Formats: sequence, C-alpha cells, structure tokens
Amino acid sequence: MSPRPALLADARDLVRSALLAGIASCVLAAPALGQALESDSRFIVELEGGPAWQTKNDVQVPNDASGTPIDLHDLTGSGPFPAFRLYAEYRPGRRHGLRLLAAPLSQEGTGVLTEAANFNGESFAAGTPTTARYRFDSYRLTYRYRLVSNSSWRVDIGLTGKIRSAEISLEQEGVSSTYSNVGFVPLLNVGAAWQPAPGWSVALDADGAAASQGRAFDVSLKLYRDLSDRWSVSAGYRTLEGGADVEDVYTFAWFHYLTFSTVYRF
Repeated sequence: MSPRPALLADARDLVRSALLAGIASCVLAAPALGQALESDSRFIVELEGGPAWQTKNDVQVPNDASGTPIDLHDLTGSGPFPAFRLYAEYRPGRRHGLRLLAAPLSQEGTGVLTEAANFNGESFAAGTPTTARYRFDSYRLTYRYRLVSNSSWRVDIGLTGKIRSAEISLEQEGVSSTYSNVGFVPLLNVGAAWQPAPGWSVALDADGAAASQGRAFDVSLKLYRDLSDRWSVSAGYRTLEGGADVEDVYTFAWFHYLTFSTVYRF
C-alpha cells in the first residue's frame, strides 16, 4: 500500500483538528475578549437626551404662613419639554471608576393663578396671566466600586457629591420675583447591568438619599445596543423626584423622561 493516502488522511485529520481547536479557542475566548475590551476603555462618554414631563411641582416661598402654596405644574404645563445630560467616566482600573455628570433642567410656561398668592415677598393676583420659570441644574461627581464583573453581570456601588443650582421665578404684568439657591447634596449610587445576549445589555443606575430636610432620587433603566467595540446606543426611562422642606422654601417636583443616548468608549 502506498504511503501517500495515509499521509493525505493524516493531513486532513491535522487540518480538521486545527480548525476545531481554533473554533473552540475563539468561542472560549469570547467572554475574556469582551472583558479585555471593557478594561481597555478607560474613558466613557455618554450623551443623553429626550422629552421630559412633570407630574408634580409644588412650591412655597417662604415656607411659613406668609407664603402661599403654588402648583407650578398648573402654570408651566406638564410638557413635554427637551432635556439633556452628559456623562464622562474615567476608569483607572477594573474595579474603580470616577464619573462626572452635567444635567441642566429648565422649563417655562404661562398660566393663571386660581387664587391670589404671595411668593418670595411679592403678591400675585388671581386670574391674571402669570409666567413661571423653573430651573434645576445638577452637577455631580461619583466614585463607583465594581462589586461584580463577569460576562453577564456588572454591579457597582458608590458615593455621589451633587451640586444643584435651582431657581424659581414668577412674573405678572408689573410684578416679578425670583428665588434661587445653590447647595451641596451627598447621595448614594447603585448601578447594575445584565447582558442577556451578545451586544445587548439592560442597565439600572440610581442616585438617591433622603433626610428630614428633603430627598433626591434619580433613577434610570436603559436598554443598550453595541454598534461596535467603541460605540453604543440606548433607549430607556428616567425618573427624577425630590425637593426640600426647610425654613425658607418648600419645593417638591417629579419628572419623567423618555431617554435616548449615544455612548463612546476609548
């Protein structure tokens, strides 16, 4: 028997074995490759935008008998109005992350007060067109520690330092008044992401805290789709609720967002 057929058979077996080994190594290495890409992305930038609505916006300035409770929702309307925010995150290591957030929020509308009101030392008549302006800009720095990191789940916990710049103003013909305040608020941060299939993930992110003087909660749930190693898009829902009950002001508001975002990693 010629040795050539045996050599050809051995060659075919060798090629087949090499191909199977290559396929197996690619399959086994896929999760590790995804984790390597994630760890190599030291910077993450996300631009989020979409329509927002409000279902509550109560204010009283000052927070005593000389101030009148006012429903700004009746003056500005429920929306929708545009809302945007920008995230920038730096990850110096696999477990640690620092995230900056700029989230401006403002709305304006004209309505009619159903009764005369005293706001911030000025008197406003009932039945007269009244323009209300509400601004609540939020700037945050968050440190996050990654508790869980694998091919299916990520879980983070952290602390957020929030600077909020708020302003409420009322204006009628011949009279106007503006209340503004800038303050610092510490918050807890929790985040979790689940990957049900390659290229898809569902992410929950929450900042929040509560005390006798007030509370603040910002919670989102998003569905992300990876377009490449660097680019992703998302759609989801966000709710923002909170306010203050202190001597000079009572204010509580509740906003709802339909969110769309673009993410770039590098």
